[in-house]
Amino acid sequence: MRTDVLHAVRLARMDLKLLGRNTTAVFNVLLLPLLFAWMLSQGGSESFILTGMPGVLLAFAVFMNLVNSFTARREELVLKRLRGGQGSAVAIFGGAGLAALAVFVLQVALLVVWIDRTGGGLPENVPMMLVAAVLGVAVFGLLAAAFSGITPNAELAQVAVLPVLIVALVGSPLLIPLSEMPFAVRLVPTTPIVEMMRMGYGGGSWAAALPWIGALLAWLVVAGLLAKWLFRWDPRHG
Repeated sequence: MRTDVLHAVRLARMDLKLLGRNTTAVFNVLLLPLLFAWMLSQGGSESFILTGMPGVLLAFAVFMNLVNSFTARREELVLKRLRGGQGSAVAIFGGAGLAALAVFVLQVALLVVWIDRTGGGLPENVPMMLVAAVLGVAVFGLLAAAFSGITPNAELAQVAVLPVLIVALVGSPLLIPLSEMPFAVRLVPTTPIVEMMRMGYGGGSWAAALPWIGALLAWLVVAGLLAKWLFRWDPRHG
């Protein structure tokens, strides 16, 4: 267990270092979502949109980033070499998840500074936001693993992630309160994160957050099964 944790930390550090060297990836994963947040906040309630934006950021910082990473590394045989080395599958996925969590937490921190400077104040229930972040990264990390398994190559990964990005942007209560949206929106995995982030920012109670935590745990099971069935360690082209 200790070996897996150490290996996961080493892989996370390597992922972050590689991300920092890739200007395009830094823009797409870190800066582009914040640009979207700024654009969306110009047309509505800035505080309402920004406090819910972390739920949508997951689709960029975690899902899009990891689909590209898993697919490219699979086709370049990197995953196969990692799997054949000292690290277990848990360590490999854990390292990718830790790196994605670090990027996501940085984005949320930037949003908090932004909200505070525009008069929205600081979050009142940070632990609730952290729980939402960890569960959200786990769900979208496993969904990324599943999607990478059905993505033929790294070039097509950019196209494969589009449906999820669209659903995250349009099918979440980001611009409109959840009470004014169809019930089906509650089934979208970003919705529990959006709602918990807003509740955490406003000092909501844990009792009110329990249904959303349950929804994320259910999505964690579904995403885990999909990843188990669809993820591939070997290249798709023989």
